[in-house]
Amino acid sequence: MKRFLKGLAIVVVVAGILVFAFDEQIKQFVYDGLTDDMFVAADTDEFDPGPLLGSHFPGVNASYRGRELKLINEFYGENGTVFIATRSADWCPYCMRQMVQLQEYKQRFDAAGIGMVAMTYDDPALQQAFIDKWTIEYPILHDIDALSFITLGILNEKYQKGDSAYGIPHPGMIVVDSGGIVVGKQFLEDYSVRVDSGASLEFAKKALGLTGG
Repeated sequence: MKRFLKGLAIVVVVAGILVFAFDEQIKQFVYDGLTDDMFVAADTDEFDPGPLLGSHFPGVNASYRGRELKLINEFYGENGTVFIATRSADWCPYCMRQMVQLQEYKQRFDAAGIGMVAMTYDDPALQQAFIDKWTIEYPILHDIDALSFITLGILNEKYQKGDSAYGIPHPGMIVVDSGGIVVGKQFLEDYSVRVDSGASLEFAKKALGLTGG
C-alpha cells in the first residue's frame, strides 16, 4: 500500500510539473480553437453604441506609459485614426487575437495615413506583458475608472462595480478624421465576432474619403 501511495504521489507531482510547463501552450491551443472563425467581412448588425457620426471624439481619462492622457490627438495619422475599444488583452481570447491581427496590418494603416490606438481596462502591467509577447507597436491605453468608456457611451453595463469584468467596453472601432470628427464606427453585438482587420482598414479608408467607393 505504501508503495502504491508513493507511486501515486510521484504521478501527481509529475503531472503537476507537466501542466505547469505546458500551461501556456495548452491555453494557446484552446484560445486558437475558440477564435478559429471569429472574423467576419463587415459590420452587418444594427448594434451601434458610441458617439454619433459627425460629432467630435470626446476626451479620454486614460494612462499611457506612466502619464495621464485627456486627448488622443498625438496618435493621429495624417488622415486620422482608428480607436479600438477592446475588453481585455489579458483574458479575452477574441480581443487578443484581434489585436494581434491589427498589428499585422499596422504598416498598411500607416501607409494610408491612419493612426491606430487601442484601449482596455487592464492594469498597465498586464497590457505590457501582452505588448511584449506579441511585439505590439501601436499604443494601448489604460482606461482609468472606466471613465473613457462611459464618456464614449460604450461601457458594458452588464457588469457593476465590484465585478472582475467591470470596466470593459462593447468591443469595436471608431474612425476619427484628422479634425477629431467621428466619421465611422464598427460595433458587433456578439463580443466573440470581430470585423477582419483588412476589411476594417478598407472601411476606415472609405469613411475618411480615401477611396473612390
